[in-house]
Amino acid sequence: MTAKSPLTKSIDNLYDEDYYLWLKNTAQLIREKRFAEVDAVNLVEEIEDMGRSEKRSLESNLLVLLLHLLKYKYQRAKRSNSWKASIREHRRRLRKAFRDSPSLKVYCEEVFAECYEDARQQASDETGLSLDKFPVKSPFTVSEVVNEKYLID
Repeated sequence: MTAKSPLTKSIDNLYDEDYYLWLKNTAQLIREKRFAEVDAVNLVEEIEDMGRSEKRSLESNLLVLLLHLLKYKYQRAKRSNSWKASIREHRRRLRKAFRDSPSLKVYCEEVFAECYEDARQQASDETGLSLDKFPVKSPFTVSEVVNEKYLID
């Protein structure tokens, strides 16, 4: 008995047994327009997960960026090049995300206040400064936060 090729191997359990092979198999089936054979249920789930992953990545980068902007603004005596480098790096990541998925700019606006509050609390934890030291409302606008030329004096 000959072994089945990856493309002809049953897709019934492939998603759970060998994820990478499932991905290759699914891509090949779509390329060949063999849509009836595609594991649509798991494919839809994976596509939705990819969207959630993009959102989580944006939130994570925004939080770190806001955190370092807060520390840079409110801990002048401890300003460091590593904070500047982190600010530049996370702006670069956001810029790339917006270039690849412009609709994420809208999502950034939607989660900005929540990310700011998380960054505010983390800044207090990391600096030892009172939470009251950091304003409840962000001292930065979204456009300032992502502007590579903006840095607090």
